[in-house]
Formats: sequence, structure tokens, C-alpha cells
Amino acid sequence: MNGYAVTRTSFSHEEKLSLIDDRSLSDVESESARIDLDGRFSTIQWATTVKSYCGGLRLSSWSSTMLRAGNFLLPSFVQHRCARERFRTEKLHPTAYLDGMRGLAALFVFFCHYYYSAFKIAEGWGHDNANYEIWRLPFIRLLYSGPSMVCIFFVISGYALSLKPLKQTRSRSFDGFSKTMTSFVFRRFFRLYLPPMISTFGVLILLRFGIYEMTRDFANDRKYIHNVIEHHPILEKTMRKQLRHWLKEMYEFVHIWGWEKYGGATGYDVHLWTIPVEFRCSMMLFLVMFGTARLRTGARFLCLAILMWFVLRSDKWEMFLFLWGMTLAELDLIRGAHEPNAPQPSSTPLTLLPLEKTPESPPEKRSPCNLLWIALSIPALYLMSEPDAGTAGNPGWEYLGTYIPEWFSDKYRYYQMIGSIMFVFCTARSTSWQRVFNSAVVQYFGRISYALYLMHGPVMHTVGYMVEKRAWDYTGTEGSSYNWGMVLASVIDIPLVIWAADIFWRAVDAPTVRFTKWLETKLSVED
Repeated sequence: MNGYAVTRTSFSHEEKLSLIDDRSLSDVESESARIDLDGRFSTIQWATTVKSYCGGLRLSSWSSTMLRAGNFLLPSFVQHRCARERFRTEKLHPTAYLDGMRGLAALFVFFCHYYYSAFKIAEGWGHDNANYEIWRLPFIRLLYSGPSMVCIFFVISGYALSLKPLKQTRSRSFDGFSKTMTSFVFRRFFRLYLPPMISTFGVLILLRFGIYEMTRDFANDRKYIHNVIEHHPILEKTMRKQLRHWLKEMYEFVHIWGWEKYGGATGYDVHLWTIPVEFRCSMMLFLVMFGTARLRTGARFLCLAILMWFVLRSDKWEMFLFLWGMTLAELDLIRGAHEPNAPQPSSTPLTLLPLEKTPESPPEKRSPCNLLWIALSIPALYLMSEPDAGTAGNPGWEYLGTYIPEWFSDKYRYYQMIGSIMFVFCTARSTSWQRVFNSAVVQYFGRISYALYLMHGPVMHTVGYMVEKRAWDYTGTEGSSYNWGMVLASVIDIPLVIWAADIFWRAVDAPTVRFTKWLETKLSVED
């Protein structure tokens, strides 16, 4: 009766939840599940496989090295299919659907940045009695609605970072809570900043080799770029000046002392402005969890409600989403959504690749409650479809826009923000939606989501622009020929970005997570 719900399960089960595993290889949004990645993509496994082929063919050491390098450059799902021994699959964990949701969100952010340079995608359907293309309709436009996906990122972040600490506080395991929080605070900087620092340093190297100069004219040519012209990284006169410029940019990238719009964005990749926002909101969320850890459940919800009103009234929509993520996490803990004996949305084994065939599970009957949550997710998706150019002049949205408070500055985010909260809430209760996000293809994008977020900019501005120019030179840039040229370029560029993200995930993202955990272990005081 004191407001705490003491669970009967041990923390050993909680450690297995996909969003909080210490071995997780999360992207920017969470501590998400990569439960057995060391066993799946370790150097030893694929190197051993290649070595066996090399031995049989009696190749030289140079040829063997080249073959190993070539094998590493293969996408992870191709390596998996080519391996002589099949990797063991594991069942999905209760929060795996959030990994998949985040993966699709990262993919759609890439689509937004890829297509907004060619097309005016911000306007909604029927804007100013024009713009009646089908791809502008609500729901469809979510496939390239970057701002809506950023809202999804922040809700999932708040959920993921809160889940384990909330479980411990509700079980009165305050010693465990203290260890968890100190670990989260220590590792969060490295988790968020090491991969983008490495990726932007890679941009510096490409700049010095002249790769970005090959596309600089194209990046500013209105013959090809019909809409947004993105900032192209600057080439300094000398390597020394370039390094100094990069260091200055990285210093400003660690932007935690202000709340300016797009504060901390770096010229080496303009898409990374959300990283400082993530870090700042994470630290604020940790402070809130520390401050409310010993409160009764009702008192904690009351404090969260007051804080959410305050941050929203202060026009800090990103922090509002983080706090809602924390609220949704506790609501799921209260209803026992992550208990071992709770009904799971899917028994599909966790697979590595989007082409993997998994054993079919018996068809599940859709309960009335499941249908209810599916129905409620429809208005949530509609709200997430709010046009990025605003509500004015858009049928239906113009009326809804009258309810957006005057003090809310980024008015196009208002309903996107509300819709993202509603959608995560409904998905947590809908087995059908969870089945979608737990599918093999979507889970694959969940694994590479942070790498996809970091790699799509550099690939687009180098090889991507080269491909686009050749495509438009072939099809022409007038009328429908322009559209067909973009389709042709997309067929090449989209797989290239996914391939680069896959490599970056294995070469950089996963090792940085392991390094951060190792560093924490080495520096921590033993009990």
C-alpha cells in the first residue's frame, strides 16, 4: 500500500531485456539489445571461415589477407548466409519491438535527407490548393517525415534509459539503482559521442583526399538540386588548419550548456544536431530519476506531470518526450509487460539478416483489446503526419493548427510530438504492431540504426552525389525525367548507405560500446 510494486522476478531477467543489456550495442536512442553480437560477428568466426577456404586453395598470405578484407566488406547478413556453421538464433525479448521501431525511424530520417534536396516534401497534401501528389497524404508521408521520426527517437530514449532504474526503484533495490545510474551517467557521453567523432574524422580524411571536392559543384548546382542545398564540409588550406577546424567543431559539438535550436550542429555532418540534444536530455532524465527514486508511485507520477507541464510550457519539446518515455516505461512495469510469464507478442527467433527464414509460429487470434490499440494507433499516425511546413493552407490541418499554443515555437512539431507518444503507447499494447517491428528485416535496421544515422550524410555527399549526377545526366532534369533520374539514383544510393552503415556498425559502433564498458570496468572501484 506504499505505492511500490515489488516484483517477484529477479533482476537476472531484467538484465536480459533488450533495451538495457550491458552488452548492448545501442544506437543514439537507447541501451538496446544486441544480446549475442560478440558470438555472431566476431573477427574469429568469419576469419576462421575464410581461413579454411584459404588453406584449401593454398593461397599466399597476401591473397588470404585480401580475401579476409573482402569478406569483412560483405554485409553482415551475407556473411551469415555464407558461413559454414549457422549461427544460433534466440527468441526476441519483450522490448525488441522498440529496436525495430527505432530502426525504421532511422531509415525514414535518411529518406527525408535524401529526397528533400530534390523535392519539396515539407508541404502537406492540398497545400495552397496544389501539391496533390499521393505521397503527400497523411500516413504515406511518414515514410520520409524526418521530424516525426526524431520525436519517436526521443520517446524511445526516455523509455530505454528509464526502464532498468525504474524496475530497481520499484523493487527497492537502491544499491542496484545507484550502480546502474552511475554506469549510465559515465557511459552515456562515450556511447553518444565516440561514433560521431570517428565518423566526422572520416569526413576530414575524405576532405583531404579531395573526395568532397569532386561533388562540391554539384552540391550547389540548381540544375540538379531543386530544393534544399545542404552544407558541404569545408576544405581548409592545410592539414593542420583542417585538424584545428575539426577540433573546434568537436568542442562545439559537445553542446550541453545551452538550448539553442540546432545548437552543437557540426559542419562535418549537419544531420548530427540531435546528438547534443540526446546527451543533454539524458543527463536531465538521470537527474529526474535520482530525485524521484524513493518516491511512491503516485507521487512520482505527480512530479513527472508537473515537470512535463513545466518543460512543455518552457518550449522544451525534446525534454517533454524524454519524460513521457519514462512515464510509458513505468506504466509498462506496473502492468507487468516485461514479466517472464506475461504473454509475449511474438515467439519469432531473433535473426541476423533481412533474408532469413524463420520457423512459422502458430497464428495468434487478435483479441478485442489488440484491435482497439490498432484502431487508436491510426489517429496517432495521422498526428505524426503533420506537415513539416506547418498547418496553414493544408486541408484538415489548418483547423487543428488553431489549437497549437502561441508560445510553442516549432509549431510543426506539436502534433508530431503528441502522435509519437500515442503511437509508442499503443504499440506497447498491440501484439500486431509488435509483430511488425519484430520482423527480421525491421530488426536488422534496428541493429544498424545508429550507424545508419551517422553514415547517410557522408555517403550522400560523396558517392551519392556522384551517382545522382550521372543519373540526371542520363535521364535529364526537366519534367518527369528529373523524377526518373532520382528513382534511378535511389536504386544505387540506398543500398550503398545501408552497406556503409552495416560496415560502420561492425567496425566502429559495436567496438565503441565494448570499449566503453571495458573502460568503466577498469576505472571503477571494486565492491
